[in-house]
Amino acid sequence: MGSLYLFGKIPISLQYQGDFMKPELIVDYACEVGENPLWHPGHKRVYWTDIPRGTIYYFDSVTQQHGIHYQGEIVGGFTIQSDETFLCFMDDGAIGVLRDGEFDYVTHSIPGEEFHRFNDVAADPQGRVFCGTISKTMDQPGRLYRLDRDGTLTKVVDDVGVSNGIGFTLDHNYMYYTDSRARTIYLFDYDQDSGELSNQRPFIEIPAEAGVPDGMTVDAEGYIWSARWGGSALYRFTPDGEEDQRIDFPAKNISSVIFGGNNLTDLYVTTAGGENKADDGEGAGALFRLEVGVKGLPEFRSRIGL
Repeated sequence: MGSLYLFGKIPISLQYQGDFMKPELIVDYACEVGENPLWHPGHKRVYWTDIPRGTIYYFDSVTQQHGIHYQGEIVGGFTIQSDETFLCFMDDGAIGVLRDGEFDYVTHSIPGEEFHRFNDVAADPQGRVFCGTISKTMDQPGRLYRLDRDGTLTKVVDDVGVSNGIGFTLDHNYMYYTDSRARTIYLFDYDQDSGELSNQRPFIEIPAEAGVPDGMTVDAEGYIWSARWGGSALYRFTPDGEEDQRIDFPAKNISSVIFGGNNLTDLYVTTAGGENKADDGEGAGALFRLEVGVKGLPEFRSRIGL
C-alpha cells in the first residue's frame, strides 16, 4: 500500500487509525440491518434505514440530534427526489413516494417479486433509479431493474445473488454494480441518454476470507469506497480496481457508506448486527462518521414522476 499526501508533503499511512480516519460512533440504534445511508444537503442530515424494523432514522449534523423519520413498511432503499420527497423501495416490488408518513405508490408489486424485497438503490445522472431485489429467504436469485422517470420499470440484470452497491464513474460512462453473493463488483458500459447497460464484466473480486462486498460510493477522485459485510472494514479502491486503503471498525458487518457534511468531507458508515453485539462487535448496528482527507460527490436526485 502507498501513502496519502495531506497538508503539504507529509505522508499519511493509508492504514493510520489515530484521530484521523478513526471511526467515530455517533448514533447507536443497534440496527439489525442498518443500510442505505443518504446525505440530504437541504436538511443537513444523513438518513438511513434499518430494513427488518421498517424504520428510517436521521442524524442532524447541525443540531447533533437524531431520531426516527419514518416507521412502518420495510424500506430496503430510498432516493431523494428533486422535490425533496423520499422515493422508497420496499417489499414485493412496491415503490412509493413518502409524504407526511404516507406513500403515494408508483407500483404496489412486481410480478415474480412476491418473495423478494428491494435492497440497495441509486439514482442516475438523469434522475432514473437503478434498484435491485433480493430473496427474503436467500434461496432464489434477485434482479436489477431500471425505473425510468415516467414510472416504467425495466429488468436489466437477471439471476443476481444479492443485489447491492451501485455507483458511477466520474465521466458517467460506466456503472459499478455489486453482487454480494458473487463477491464481485461489476463494471458496465452505461449510456447516460438511454440508461442502457452493456458489456458486464468483473471489476473487483473479493476473496472468500475477506468478507462480502456490500454498499458503496465513489469519491471526488473517482475512487470506490466499498463496505465489507463480515469483514469488519471499509475499503477504498483505485479507479483501476487496486486496493488503496482499509479502515477497520468495531463491528463485523459493515453495510454501506456515503459522503456528507457541508463540504462532503464526512464519511458516514452503517453497520448491522445490533441484536447480537456479543458476536458482531460492540459497534454492531451503529452509525459511524470519519474524515478520510478526500471529498465525496453529491448524490444524484431521482425525478420519478416529476
